[in-house]
Amino acid sequence: MANCNKQFKDFDSSISIPDSKVKKMNDSRESARAKIKKWFAEHRPDYPISFWIQGSHKNSLNIRTKDDDCDQDDGIYVDRDPENSVDGTTLQTWILMAVSDITTEVPEHKKRCIRNFYKPYNLGSFHIDYPSYYKTDLMAHPMLTVKDGELEESDPEEFTNWLTGVTDDKGQLRRLIRYLKAWCDNMDQEMPNGLTMTVLACNNYVPADGRDDKAIYYTLRAIQTSLNANWSCIMPSTPFDDLLAGSTSRFKQQFMEALSSLIVDGRKALDHESKQQASKLWRKHLGDRFPIAPGNKAALGALVGSNRPYYDF
Repeated sequence: MANCNKQFKDFDSSISIPDSKVKKMNDSRESARAKIKKWFAEHRPDYPISFWIQGSHKNSLNIRTKDDDCDQDDGIYVDRDPENSVDGTTLQTWILMAVSDITTEVPEHKKRCIRNFYKPYNLGSFHIDYPSYYKTDLMAHPMLTVKDGELEESDPEEFTNWLTGVTDDKGQLRRLIRYLKAWCDNMDQEMPNGLTMTVLACNNYVPADGRDDKAIYYTLRAIQTSLNANWSCIMPSTPFDDLLAGSTSRFKQQFMEALSSLIVDGRKALDHESKQQASKLWRKHLGDRFPIAPGNKAALGALVGSNRPYYDF
């Protein structure tokens, strides 16, 4: 039976963000923080702000997309009672003004964040999202700003604490989440977002010591069983909403078909005698960055080396 654990580990390396780019992103984030703080100090000193990294970068789940793009989420927290403050859209607009000249790219005012774009030479593009919140010591949870909408209770720190409590010490579950995010990124159809895949993986994780290929296969089967029984994915932290609520029947059908196809080929890969052929089955779904294992001839040649008396192809 084919063991593709090495190929999955190599795949994880290929979808991970290089250290040089991580440093560039971190440096850009800190430089932007200084400019945002300066803007608020000069224009709105009565709105004291602080920052807290959240999302995939905070939780070591960030990946390079197939287009070599990636992101960070830098939450901006305003220490004010929202009842005595400007509405969420106005606060977002101030943040938009604060980041408007940080790069030559035009920032985007999205529904729940301000997005600033970076295109550094030779490192691939990235963006930094700035969700903003009102939060005082008297509030149980932060209140997230929403463009043209009411504030929403949301607690990224609560989610990070939950994730820390359910992930394994050996890192297999976090790797599985990164594999699943890369699978979604590779698909030419609408797929669940990274947060949804993270929660689904955590709720259905089936460990397999030393075998990421087995772990992802059995975790996918558990996700399939769970969604067939109940099409929902409840956020494990405030606001405890259903991350699949509002999805169309077409989206559900297409995702479940894609999930089933991956499971079928995953079973074939585990049962295959050839590691090379098994890796091709995984690559079919996970994309060109998933490595193909060498065939028996190449593997034997690498093992024996140049001692040709022992083999002749």
